[in-house]
Amino acid sequence: MKFLVLQHHPAEDPGTLCEFFAADGITYDAVELDAGEAIPSLDGYDALIAMGGPMDVWQEDAHPWLKTEKAVIREAVQERDMPYLGVCLGHQLLADALGGKVGPMETSEIGVLDVDVLPAGEPVLGGGTLKALQWHSAEVTEIPPGGEVLACSPISPCQALRVGPKAIGIQYHVEVTSETVDSWAVIPEYKDALERTLGDDAIPAFRSAVNENMESFRARAKQLYDAFMVGLK
Repeated sequence: MKFLVLQHHPAEDPGTLCEFFAADGITYDAVELDAGEAIPSLDGYDALIAMGGPMDVWQEDAHPWLKTEKAVIREAVQERDMPYLGVCLGHQLLADALGGKVGPMETSEIGVLDVDVLPAGEPVLGGGTLKALQWHSAEVTEIPPGGEVLACSPISPCQALRVGPKAIGIQYHVEVTSETVDSWAVIPEYKDALERTLGDDAIPAFRSAVNENMESFRARAKQLYDAFMVGLK
């Protein structure tokens, strides 16, 4: 199988998901939209994945390719019934492209924080409360028609959603690796949000919290990946 991955910053790639791709013999093509790369035809791809990024879904004037990306997401999900996985910005793009709403948060959600899995989300995300890496200042405020919320947090009511049987959006970062905090902390938009939310000296504690939870992050990511792959069988 072959996946198409839409990236919005070089530092936001599929991360730990690449290990699962490799184990299953899956190859993927990454398109760097922020660098001006064009999205190819979906013909020949088995699934579409959209990663995170420092831009917001409503910034189409500054990033005109967002309009094209949303159209491709609609094509994949609504016309082709193609499995789709969106992470952070990719989650918000799924909602926006299919008729939901996304807006700025009053308080950014940043850190290793709790996410509560709802009963509908247990087959996809596992049960109970999970620890997740959060780093976002926008959120889904209205899910698209036919969508279902899979998880929530005390700050943001839509931490994961599903549209139809094959399209999944995850607000938190399932792809996290041990390098994530340091590589993202130099991205201006993320650095500013981090310092506003956690303070100027937050990086060491943030990094430590991520490393302490890496095993559970990976286990939850594998459960999500396995559930996503059901749509390809």
